[in-house]
Amino acid sequence: MRIEIWSDVVCPWCYVGKRRFERALAAFAHRDDVEVVYRSFELDPRAPEQGTESVVEALGRKYGGGPAAGRQMVDQMTDVAAQEGLTFDFAGAAHTRTLDAHRLLHLALAEGGPELQGRLKEALLRTYFTEGRSLGDHHVLRAVAAANGLEPARVEEVLRSEEYGDDVRADLEQARDYGISGVPFYVFDGRFGVSGAQPTEVFAQALDQAWGASRPGLRVLAGGTDGTDGADESCGPDGCEI
Repeated sequence: MRIEIWSDVVCPWCYVGKRRFERALAAFAHRDDVEVVYRSFELDPRAPEQGTESVVEALGRKYGGGPAAGRQMVDQMTDVAAQEGLTFDFAGAAHTRTLDAHRLLHLALAEGGPELQGRLKEALLRTYFTEGRSLGDHHVLRAVAAANGLEPARVEEVLRSEEYGDDVRADLEQARDYGISGVPFYVFDGRFGVSGAQPTEVFAQALDQAWGASRPGLRVLAGGTDGTDGADESCGPDGCEI
């Protein structure tokens, strides 16, 4: 079963949702048969490539109330994250566009599969939310990518070009087709969707439902072992009934 997760690397609910989903997946009986792929979603594609505005300043400007209000929002999110075992310290992080980070996530998927992509995804989230470093800074992106198994020369090639930009845009187009307007958003086998950082129990139910739907049981149209559907003229381990 394939689960595709649309998210952004500067989305706090995406990090919280990641932890909740991971707990559900760890307890799922068929977890070894589940493939998780991350899809791109830019929360603010108009953000600057190299930001000078902090997160609290950007939030205060967007929602009103100035930096003080922005700080309050960050503090509230930090408390929520702590309940999931996450340490947030991103109030001073630069507000930037995340296109290049998403392109590197596609590079990781292409060269190392979902496992490498998942490792880089976790590292980018930690870099931003726990360390408060800018994901618009190519020096930061190079260091994080290299530390998590990507070939530095390939990382440099991607960052110096527009490679994988089409893949990011394809993800965004697919999100629009699905009607996704916010993240995180989880798509199970292209058939079921779960929106938001739901509780672990909801993810567990979704996993069970999606797994069952993808592997329906056999419906017996005639005969039966309980005698209710007419004679079952067949042979079994105990012999043949005459």
